[in-house]
Amino acid sequence: MGLSLAHKIIHSHLVEGSMEPGKEIALRVDQTLTQDATGTMAWLQFEALGLARVKTELSITYVDHNTLQTGFENADDHRFLQDMTAKFGAYYSRPGNGICHQLHLERFGKPGKTLLGADSHTPTCGALGMLAIGVGGLDVALAMGGVPFSLVMPKVINVQLHGRLAPGVSAKDVILEVLRRLSTKGGLRAVLEYSGDGLQYLSVPERATITNMGAETGATASIFPSDEKTREFLAAQGRESDWCSLGPDADAHYDQVMEISLGDLSPLVACPHSPDQVKEVTELAGMPVDQVVIGSCTNSSYLDLVKVARIFQGGKVSPGVSLVLAPGSKQVLTMISEHGYLGDMLRAGARILECTCGPCIGMGQSPPSAGVSLRTNNRNFKGRSGTADAQVYLVSPETAAASALEGKLTDPRKYGDILHLSMPEKFMVDDGMVIPPQPAGSSGEVRRGPNIKPLPLKSELPAKVEGEVLIKVGDHITTDHIMPAGAKILPLRSNIPAISRHVFGSLDPTFAERALTAGGGFIVGGENYGQGSSREHAALAPMYLGIWAVLAKSIARIHFDNLINFGIVPLFFACQNDYEVLAQGDRIALPTLRADIEAGRELTRAVRLATGKELEMRLELSQRQRVILLSGGSINWVRLKNKEQ
Repeated sequence: MGLSLAHKIIHSHLVEGSMEPGKEIALRVDQTLTQDATGTMAWLQFEALGLARVKTELSITYVDHNTLQTGFENADDHRFLQDMTAKFGAYYSRPGNGICHQLHLERFGKPGKTLLGADSHTPTCGALGMLAIGVGGLDVALAMGGVPFSLVMPKVINVQLHGRLAPGVSAKDVILEVLRRLSTKGGLRAVLEYSGDGLQYLSVPERATITNMGAETGATASIFPSDEKTREFLAAQGRESDWCSLGPDADAHYDQVMEISLGDLSPLVACPHSPDQVKEVTELAGMPVDQVVIGSCTNSSYLDLVKVARIFQGGKVSPGVSLVLAPGSKQVLTMISEHGYLGDMLRAGARILECTCGPCIGMGQSPPSAGVSLRTNNRNFKGRSGTADAQVYLVSPETAAASALEGKLTDPRKYGDILHLSMPEKFMVDDGMVIPPQPAGSSGEVRRGPNIKPLPLKSELPAKVEGEVLIKVGDHITTDHIMPAGAKILPLRSNIPAISRHVFGSLDPTFAERALTAGGGFIVGGENYGQGSSREHAALAPMYLGIWAVLAKSIARIHFDNLINFGIVPLFFACQNDYEVLAQGDRIALPTLRADIEAGRELTRAVRLATGKELEMRLELSQRQRVILLSGGSINWVRLKNKEQ
């Protein structure tokens, strides 16, 4: 039986374990990326390992999230990151150069390599035939230190694409169709591997839109073969030597198969407040629109923006619409400027933003109160835009542009005859805003601003854990709910004592104060707790507040790993109905938690002290994860290992 492409890359990088779905494996990591919202903590964590230099083939830090400088905090972080990359042998992409995923696709991604990124949309580079996985910053810090990345061996879902998209229908509509079928948890512990005759019509930037938003299904990674389209893209980037042909065996085995006829798709829209709430644009056509945002790491490529410019050509944005546009990289901005497309957008009434994440993470350009915002972003969680009651819809760039002109949600197929584009034979390459690694042995001062605080650590897990249920939340609680972002909070990413005051701020502003007063306690969650961003602060800040365990129906993959990394025990209700037994304010005890983890048991018990009611909780942990939790987190675990060697 043949191997899928995902299996081939996993096999070639396998360090520990066997390739059986559900079993823990460890992979050698070739490349890593961090960005400025995750990078400061990741580099503090790497520094804590006591190593002189990164051990990967390539590591790079991008500045693309916290570029709004309303105070000293972000500027200090950027200076710190530049100093740390220089000291430890990594690349540094300066502010204004672009969004990490777009840039890595353009300049660094290589077919057949593994990429670990401290950003949940790292799977974007699967468009090049990479196994690219989003994780928390601590996992990236460990990988930079040469520690193999451990994960549960994923199943592989084969998504077969047949035929060709109709004019006006785009790659964004393909991934929205996948989300409509799989939901935001249907890809959990899986790799989405694309194949089929339809691939010959999809460029690498179009594939990147699909792999980028595969993260919204909960998938570990998404991947396309490295084929002639891949070669064309890398050649146009001046990197043809990085290309190699990679694909599945003809008789490859898959755990699940999904077939999509591209010609049958129509423009789609994800409705508030989840990327899987998908409808046909025609169902909502005519809905008035207040704001249109085009950009983000999902849809800000040169091809995306040229299509937008062609729709705008000669037209004017509706008077009732605020249109903002953020190119994905300096390369994209330069090319649309040189080729005249930027002028078309400006004449139409677009406001041009920096080449950054910006509105996608609530970093400016929030919609008006109760406003309808059409966005080409990958997420539309409630409040993520910065306006609590905004109604955010996710659409393709074509739908966004057509709707901006008409002031209402509009089917873009009316512009289909002008949307046929070919990949440029050559992109404008200028790596002047990327600072390469310094030679080994170079030394320099690392400047630390007053907002950059030491990395907090957790103590070893005690024999008995007891405390209060500090909050009980429902299903699909995202990391945005747990640890909000936005222009006011993101600058505190380097200061855990300060940012911890905002944990669950949008759900319960009293949480942090109550947690500190109580001396810590527990969180109770529903289904898919912690979905969304890879932000490890959603585990690190609760750890600082004294959280011992999260008791939930289910937990999203990255957040599950982040909890373990910071010594918070993830527990699952053995009986789902027991979720109803617990309430905020209950005092509970886990009297045998440490002993059960040490003994390798699959169950432990939580006791509701007021009634003596015992709840069985599942411990779905590998032996490695058990040792990490007993140690109080991954940093303590690595330090202990280094002492023993």
